[in-house]
Amino acid sequence: MKLFFIRHGDPDYEKDSLTEKGFREASLLADYLYQTHFHMDHCYVSPLGRAKDTARFTLEKLQAQAVEMEWLREFPCRIWRPDTDDKKKICWDWLPADWTVNDDFYSYEHWIENARMSEGEVGEEYRRVTSAFEELLNKHGYKKEGRVFMAERANNETIVFFCHFGITAVLLSYLLSISPMILWHNFVAAPSSVTSVVTEERRKGIASFRVTGYADISHLKTANEPAAPAARFCECFDNDDERHD
Repeated sequence: MKLFFIRHGDPDYEKDSLTEKGFREASLLADYLYQTHFHMDHCYVSPLGRAKDTARFTLEKLQAQAVEMEWLREFPCRIWRPDTDDKKKICWDWLPADWTVNDDFYSYEHWIENARMSEGEVGEEYRRVTSAFEELLNKHGYKKEGRVFMAERANNETIVFFCHFGITAVLLSYLLSISPMILWHNFVAAPSSVTSVVTEERRKGIASFRVTGYADISHLKTANEPAAPAARFCECFDNDDERHD
């Protein structure tokens, strides 16, 4: 089975839609998938406008339909971050100097035990989302046992998710049994980028998931369209034209 996680195009967060550039990115993605004869057996989409606006171009181009899933919305939890007390921040936006000193954050089993995460009910939301994802995977033939998956109905289906950066990290962490903190902080996916995952069944009935491509933007590169900087911070602190906190 193949899974594709597609981040929405360059966002207009105020309108929960896309910028002019974001709509252009979504159109380029649809054209690229069509030209490369991309096929999807099932498609799921976040209920948020920026994800649905991105998906619309591909669905029209490929003459496909998507099922809206509430749990595919951007991961919502907010916490009091260690470096600030003015307002709560999104739970996965920590400064490196703060989260990297806690060994538990590198553990799939213990990352949610941090006091700030507990106060923000992050663990409860993580379990709610991954339980819904688990139910969907079960429907498609794969059931997690420990850190591997039982291929109860092994298949070559292609499943596509139009969603968001933060929630994609959550879903990948479940598939790979690693802490999402590592994915949230050490990986970045540009708007409209595509992340691909495939099962491997080296012994009959026992499967694992492997990432075959992360944050691919071939559709932008072939059209000479630069990647949007959303989700990134300044390369150097003195770069005044790049995003800071």
